[in-house]
Amino acid sequence: MTGWRAGIAAALLAVTLWQMVIWTTGVARFILPPPALVAQTIWDSRALLAEHAAITMAEVLIGLALGAALGFVSAIALVASPMARALVRPMLVFSQAIPVFALAPILTLWLGFGLWSKIAMALIIIYFPVTSSFFDALMRTNRDWLGMARVMGASPARIMWHIRVPAALPGFASGLRLAAVYAPIGAIIGEWVGASKGLGYLMLLANGRAKTDLMFAALIVLAVLTVLLHTGVNKLCEKTLDRPEVV
Repeated sequence: MTGWRAGIAAALLAVTLWQMVIWTTGVARFILPPPALVAQTIWDSRALLAEHAAITMAEVLIGLALGAALGFVSAIALVASPMARALVRPMLVFSQAIPVFALAPILTLWLGFGLWSKIAMALIIIYFPVTSSFFDALMRTNRDWLGMARVMGASPARIMWHIRVPAALPGFASGLRLAAVYAPIGAIIGEWVGASKGLGYLMLLANGRAKTDLMFAALIVLAVLTVLLHTGVNKLCEKTLDRPEVV
C-alpha cells in the first residue's frame, strides 16, 4: 500500500472509531462532537480557519528555517572545537530538562504577543534534535576517509566541508524530519500562553465559548498542516540530503 493510500485508510479508520465511540457511549455533542459536525464546521468556518492557520504556519516555517540553520552551524562548531563540546554540549542537554511550557511565558514577556515569541518557541523546541542528529552524524564520519584526507595534506576546514558535512547530510535530514513534527508544537504552546491570532489562540477562544466543534476543527487543520509539512520536508530531504556525495 502506497503512502497516501495508507494515510487515507488510517484517517478513515480514525473517523470510524471516533463515530463508534459516540454511538456506543452516547457522549454529549458539546464534549465530543461527531465527525460530520466537525467537517461541517471546517467548511462553514474555512475563511476563519485559513486566516489563523496562515499565522501559525508562518511562525512554524520561520522557526523551522532559523532552528535548522542554527542547528547546522552549532553542530559543525561542536565538532570543530573540543572546547565547545566540553562547555556547550552539557548546556544543550541540560536545556532539554526545562519544560517548554515554562519557557513560553518568559518568551512572551521578553518578545511580546506577536510572531517572534512563537517563532522563538518553535526554534527552541527543534534546535536540539537538529543539532544532536547532525552532530552525531558528523562524529560518525568514516575514519578511513578522514585518515586518507589527512595523509593527502587536507586542512581541517577542507576535511569538514568536503568530507564530514557531505557524509553527515542524512543525519541532518533526520533532524529536519523530527523538526517538522515538533515545530508546530512550539508555535501552538506559544499561542496558548499569549496571542491574538493563530490556531492555538482559536482553540482557546472556541473552548472558552464552549464551541467544541470549532476547537476540534482547528485541531484537525493543525494536524493536517503538520502532516503536509512533514511530507514536504521528507520529500525535500529524499531529493537533496539522503544521497551524500563526498567530494
